[in-house]
Amino acid sequence: MSAAELIAALAAAVPGAQYEALESADSDVTPAILVPVEHLLATARALRETPGLEFHAFSDVTAVDFYPRREPRFDVVYHMVSPHRRARVRLKVRVALDQPVPSVTSVWPGAGWMEREVFDLFGIVFEGHGDLRRLMMPDDWVGHPLRKDYPVQLRKDAATFMPLQVTAEEFRANLERDRTVRPRSKEGV
Repeated sequence: MSAAELIAALAAAVPGAQYEALESADSDVTPAILVPVEHLLATARALRETPGLEFHAFSDVTAVDFYPRREPRFDVVYHMVSPHRRARVRLKVRVALDQPVPSVTSVWPGAGWMEREVFDLFGIVFEGHGDLRRLMMPDDWVGHPLRKDYPVQLRKDAATFMPLQVTAEEFRANLERDRTVRPRSKEGV
């Protein structure tokens, strides 16, 4: 199914939404459609529930940061699969820095972990997500490391360690010391 055919089916299922077909290197295999953020949930439901579409399998969600080249800054990218039709679709939603995106976990519950990952690494908030907290970074981490404006350390000397060099006599003495400090039990533990 081409992007134009998908847009026609979605336009009938989601009145008022303005979709745009996007070009990509694999457009012939996976059509890409730009979806307005306010119509994302309705579009997701239509993709899953419309006879003839039936995109029941959620595959992935990620994001791309276009800072400083473009506003809105982020593309949130969704991939879905229709196992019955053996078809794929890619949805893109463009959002600004502090603009929330509706969570698609009510349509595809498996999106929960992936939305948490995007939140953690890009700082994109998924409105309606039941457990939006850090997944990859420690809880006390400051910032979102996959943003283009995230401060990175440009120069750091590599930490190197030299192996401990001991003579054969020192090695034997260390073994004897360890045996006397920690004697083995009869069970061999």
